[in-house]
Amino acid sequence: MGTVIKTGMGTSPKRPRLILTLAVITALGGVWGPDAHAQTPLSAIDWLDRQSDLTLPVVPDGTAPTIDQAGLPAEGQDMLGQDRLGQDLIPPIPTQPPVADRVATPQVETLPLAQAEPGAVGLLPGAVTGLPPWLWQGSKAEDLTRHVSRLDLTRLPALQSLLITMLLAEAEPPQEQPGQKQFLLARLDNLQRLGAVDPALALVERADPAQSGDLFARWLDLSLLMGRENIPCRDLRANGALAPSTAAQVYCLANAGDWNTASLTYGTAAALGNFSNVEKRLLGQFLNADLAEDSPQLPPPSSDKTTPLIFRLSEAIGQPIPTTGLPRAFANADLRGHSGWRSELEAAERLTRSGALAANRLLGYYTARKPAASGGIWDRVAAVQRLDQAIEARNVDKVIATLPAAWNEIRKARLEIPFADLWAGKLADLDLKSGADADKASLAIAYDMALLSPEYESLTRKLAPQTADQKFLATLAIGEPVGDLAQTPVQTAIARAFAPGVALPETTRRQLQNRELGAAILTAMDHLTSAAGGEMKDIQPGLATLRAVGLEDAARRSALQLILLERGS
Repeated sequence: MGTVIKTGMGTSPKRPRLILTLAVITALGGVWGPDAHAQTPLSAIDWLDRQSDLTLPVVPDGTAPTIDQAGLPAEGQDMLGQDRLGQDLIPPIPTQPPVADRVATPQVETLPLAQAEPGAVGLLPGAVTGLPPWLWQGSKAEDLTRHVSRLDLTRLPALQSLLITMLLAEAEPPQEQPGQKQFLLARLDNLQRLGAVDPALALVERADPAQSGDLFARWLDLSLLMGRENIPCRDLRANGALAPSTAAQVYCLANAGDWNTASLTYGTAAALGNFSNVEKRLLGQFLNADLAEDSPQLPPPSSDKTTPLIFRLSEAIGQPIPTTGLPRAFANADLRGHSGWRSELEAAERLTRSGALAANRLLGYYTARKPAASGGIWDRVAAVQRLDQAIEARNVDKVIATLPAAWNEIRKARLEIPFADLWAGKLADLDLKSGADADKASLAIAYDMALLSPEYESLTRKLAPQTADQKFLATLAIGEPVGDLAQTPVQTAIARAFAPGVALPETTRRQLQNRELGAAILTAMDHLTSAAGGEMKDIQPGLATLRAVGLEDAARRSALQLILLERGS
């Protein structure tokens, strides 16, 4: 059997690492160099949606910046190894004597290839995320698990997108006992909580789920949600010790075609009381089609008792459970082509709102056919279709006529960000002022959409600000908000956060000193979540931390969303 040489950085499973010369690192200026910020950033979901497969390139290891005594990067640097001006940062070369005075054999730990560390697995390489491989290394797994699990970033889509990117990033695992996978399991659980089931499924498959009962349980659940349980069920039939429950074992035996063993196992387990009442009823009907036809349809189980297995069993016996009241991950089942258009639309909206579905896929569901009814979601579909047709036809007058109504419907559904992603650039290319019925409302909406899009900086330079608010937002979009232009306390707090030399919280300083970069970013997310709930004192530490560690784009987009997506609930 081959071996993996494990040094201080560890190794990612199934992926060799390259040790690059300084010349090769410099040649990668497209990633770290001056053009990096100028490129339109993609969310993790958008990037994955554009890949024909998940075979990703090998990327170089990141180099940690120099940290000063205050816990901040050295002057001109940020925590991601980039300088403020976007120039390439050459890693410092330690001073060495010209001649070695002795020969020493380094201590090298070897592991069989099959035992490569699964906690380092990821879908997004550093060339895509800009995050270093030591993102999590300085922290304890239990601390990160607790922190990630309590985050609620629904009010700030920029941070929601950043969190998904971090959870999918290739990075060495945090500190935990050998053989444990606590943080990898937490990453999978939180991707599922956000509804990002497809990426989570790809992630667990890369981690060799058959090596661990906990990983296999996640693999089976995620596969059940996507209707792809054939492969894990085949593996479970070959190795019954992987079964997370007797109910799963019975289902997988039947799924693999071994109905006799499934029935025998079911009868024995039922006699021993190894099933819940719901599992016993559903499995009995699943194994006996005649029993399913003769049994009256019972109310669906409560949402907290509906597991992916119970959901799929109910579907298999012809009594599907509506996903509306279930956790977000179940909405993926409505996008498998078996549900009605309304169910698809509602599921697509839920998943896009959490950043788990790309904006162009949402538009595809909106424009699939003409709405045959009115009211509620159908009014939104009709308004979006009218505006989309006007934009594609470049009909300025129709755009002006349809934009206010469509934007009002979009805001009701809290889908401003995906539609800004789709349309802001096209609206900026149209001269709305030339329309016969041009009005301030349409111009203001187009300006807001530009600021909420990934191209906020370049689009803002195209659109002249008309109001005092827009003048402040224009300076924020280029990262230099002018405090004298601030119109509200929120804007004033944001301007202070972007001021040179702003102080970081002591907790953040300590985290950066200890190389706990991921934890510092999560702490910044905590601050900004609190700020979105009305705690303006948390604006400065949250934004200042993101900027200090090199997440300038996330800081600006979060600040813009704090202003433009301000909501009462």
